Amino acid sequence: MLTRLIPHPLLSLTLIFVWLGLVNTFTLGNLILGSVFGLFIPMFTAAYWPDRPRIARPFKIAEYILVVLWDIVVANVQVALIILFKPESKIRSQWIPVPLDLTSAEAITVLAGTITMTPGTVSATLAADGSAILVHCLHTDDPDAVRDEIKTRYERRLMEIFP
Repeated sequence: MLTRLIPHPLLSLTLIFVWLGLVNTFTLGNLILGSVFGLFIPMFTAAYWPDRPRIARPFKIAEYILVVLWDIVVANVQVALIILFKPESKIRSQWIPVPLDLTSAEAITVLAGTITMTPGTVSATLAADGSAILVHCLHTDDPDAVRDEIKTRYERRLMEIFP
């Protein structure tokens, strides 16, 4: 019964907080209206979410977010140094195929988004069977090291989060 009323509790909470952030004023009326949105939108869209992603270790999400934030800061500095001080003739851009062990569509989507959010790398395309992702790297002398770093820093953690 409760899953019929609140089919996606995390989405409901997110909608409430997004609404309160959009109106930028915390009042009882805004909280009630945000709660109405948080209850009714997931109920009306539940038919379009037939399979919920299973999250095996939700506390690993916090670790993953911290790792990604740290990598974004470090990559920003690295990209700035490349752009400011490396001559264009010495920049070695590479296309790097990264074979995937992930099978969950949600996990692959998070991985592709993470790669793209990290400065200096962009996820370009996914193999039709989901077995590999093509990544463009702004500068690297060792494409294998970039591939291995993506697999160990991101994919391994995502495999723990999404079984």
